[in-house]
Amino acid sequence: MNEHIRRSPRFPFIAVAEIAHAASGGQLGSRVTALSLNGCFVEMQDTLPVGSKVAIKIFAESACFGAVASVVYALPDSGMGLAFKEVSPENGALLRQWLLTASNALSQQ
Repeated sequence: MNEHIRRSPRFPFIAVAEIAHAASGGQLGSRVTALSLNGCFVEMQDTLPVGSKVAIKIFAESACFGAVASVVYALPDSGMGLAFKEVSPENGALLRQWLLTASNALSQQ
């Protein structure tokens, strides 16, 4: 696997996600396993091609985060890395709250 340069730290984060693929109009269910300020990793068997534009909704802690993202890497039969491209201020605030919680949980281990 190629080394990917990350702009921000990644934290373990388990949540349900829905991914809508703009080009095909399809909607896929998946599970987020890692989260950062700039993107996430989603587990799914059928990955999308690198460069695909998607809309993602992440559901956790009775809240929903939404963003437009693109696929930056795909691991066949495993999942794909998404980079957030368009995040509203409200969703950005929710994301930072989740990351703070994840960071605190990690430091207490």
